[in-house]
Amino acid sequence: MSRASAAASRSGQQAILQWSGRHRRTLVPFAILLGSIALLQAVSPASLSYFDVSTISASATTLALAAIGLTIVVLAGGLDLSAGAVISLVNVILVTQLPGDALDPGLHGLAAIAIALGTGAAIGAVNGLLVGFVRLQSIIVTLAMMFIAQGGALLILKYPGGEFSYDFSMRLVGDVVAGLLPAPLVVVALAVLAWLMFRSSRLGIATYAIGSDATAAASNGVPVPATRFWSFTLAGMFYGAAGLFVTANSGSGDPLIGAAMLLKVFAAVVLGGTLIGGGRGGAVGSLFGAFILTILVNIFLVLGIRTYYVPIVEGAVLIVAVLGFSRFRDLPLRRALPWLGVQFRKWQRAGAVPAIPARIAARQAGIGMPGWLQRNARMLRFVLPAWMLLALTVAATGLIAGGGFSLLDHLTVLLVFGSFLAILGLGQGAVVMAGGLDLSVAWTVTFPAIVLTTYANGSDILAIWVVPLVLLLGTLLGLFNGLLVVGLRLSPIIATLATASILEGTALVFSGGAPTGAAPPAIVWFVNGSFLGLPPVVWFLFLFALAATLLLDRSAFGRRLRAVGQDDWIARLSGVRTGTVRLAAYVLSGFCASLVGILLAGFTTQAFYDMGKPYLLASIAVVVLGGTNITGGRGHYLGIFGGALLFTALSSMLAGTALPEAVRSIIYGFVLLGAVLMLREKQFH
Repeated sequence: MSRASAAASRSGQQAILQWSGRHRRTLVPFAILLGSIALLQAVSPASLSYFDVSTISASATTLALAAIGLTIVVLAGGLDLSAGAVISLVNVILVTQLPGDALDPGLHGLAAIAIALGTGAAIGAVNGLLVGFVRLQSIIVTLAMMFIAQGGALLILKYPGGEFSYDFSMRLVGDVVAGLLPAPLVVVALAVLAWLMFRSSRLGIATYAIGSDATAAASNGVPVPATRFWSFTLAGMFYGAAGLFVTANSGSGDPLIGAAMLLKVFAAVVLGGTLIGGGRGGAVGSLFGAFILTILVNIFLVLGIRTYYVPIVEGAVLIVAVLGFSRFRDLPLRRALPWLGVQFRKWQRAGAVPAIPARIAARQAGIGMPGWLQRNARMLRFVLPAWMLLALTVAATGLIAGGGFSLLDHLTVLLVFGSFLAILGLGQGAVVMAGGLDLSVAWTVTFPAIVLTTYANGSDILAIWVVPLVLLLGTLLGLFNGLLVVGLRLSPIIATLATASILEGTALVFSGGAPTGAAPPAIVWFVNGSFLGLPPVVWFLFLFALAATLLLDRSAFGRRLRAVGQDDWIARLSGVRTGTVRLAAYVLSGFCASLVGILLAGFTTQAFYDMGKPYLLASIAVVVLGGTNITGGRGHYLGIFGGALLFTALSSMLAGTALPEAVRSIIYGFVLLGAVLMLREKQFH
């Protein structure tokens, strides 16, 4: 081989390596997709047929459309929890407003497309307005919108039912060319074409720019608020398209049809290589991720394996896929376990973690200190609103209940039911204060509770060793989350999402999907019994709240949490071991969640599948209602405690009215938005 040909060969290899490096976030999911198809072919008794391709594409298209929408939001540096609720809302609107074949198929189709895309765009525009121009945190805005949209869906259609146009449905889920080209693949191709047009447009370039560095983008003339607005609006249109397709695929309405899709949509986006935080990735990879998740389910069906194992595999694949986008030499695995072979030293440093309390230092210097109210004015600004609203809610409940209202009994009930959220709020609050989020709490509540009732099985003697085991289990689950976030540098949302998926499958396999065993009588008494006129859990809650207040508000650990959440780099310069602090926050969250699982098992006398599900979003809501900044750096347990009682009191008040559950969900959403608006930090700088 001549020198010229050798140089050309090396140049070609370098070009290929550079190209593959630039497109790594698309090539990795594509490779996983090819492997999934090969595995499905290998385990299938016969070669994949046209029917198999049509069925898989029809099942994956709804997820793919929603994933493309979420990808746009994530690329712009945002998050959107309203995707599933928007899909549900579009579904019920289509079924109730365009039932059967009352219109000509062509007119019916145009009307359905207009309603679906218009509804999604309208909700997305509201999200974009609040995030882009009002500058609220996207996760809270979309959480509130999820409550509102889900409530609207239940208000329109309370139970599954209705019928959608069969003729128009076949145009979306049938065949374009019989036996050769399924319609869902055409829908996906059109969605990809729309994505490619968006990516090459000025709006698409601006979306990538603000996701990479919003400050730098703004200094270069990129309209950041408007770009965020349009990213959410376009995402809403894709959610609307997903709602239209799932309606055509099912042929009927279901107000909860999109609720189970939210975590899968996030999983598809991450499997597709899009970076949570923005700036890197693309919708083509998200499309591959949607098909990967769908094919995995089909592999399990072909093998005759119970679908209980699917969430476990999905969670594991999610972690492996994210690691596929990372360079292992950059992962701080040694720092993930900082206590191994390392001598602990005192962490007090100047700045973020003062060694000498301000009061003592001022006294030593002969300087007079301001009064307690002045010193704690900032804390009270964010803590008091929850308690004031709590008082108003209790008063309103008394007016609604009338003469039969007993304030003492009502407060006792609030403390019992609020204890679950108050305990869970400590762990979630610590994680949020450190700049993270724990989406695994629902299953860290459920699985330990199932372990408790299974092994204790109504025995106080067995509970002596089972309860510590359960608390240890929750602590280890929190440690696992912390290691994923700190040691492997996974996004907190992705790490805890993967853990939640793994725990969901594990809980299903462990319990068989049915309640097992019974809670020990001592724990049942602890939650439902009486001691000195109150349930024992209430006395425990008082002690817990005192200890939690000292931990988050008066200890060096609490100050470090806030320092890490405010600015990780500055906290490091101040001598704070940021990795250890984050790890401790997740460990605390796991411990608190398992403790709540024990108490819930005692309250219901047994544990059952997804018993902790209502507490995931509620745990985030109470943290926000308590004045904690969802992006970290600010928070106090007194506020979180008040937020837990406020959320419980609001639920109790609405339950005492004739309002349906759908309206209550809408009210929760508006209350959450109101709290965020009222507690905006920028108003006080």
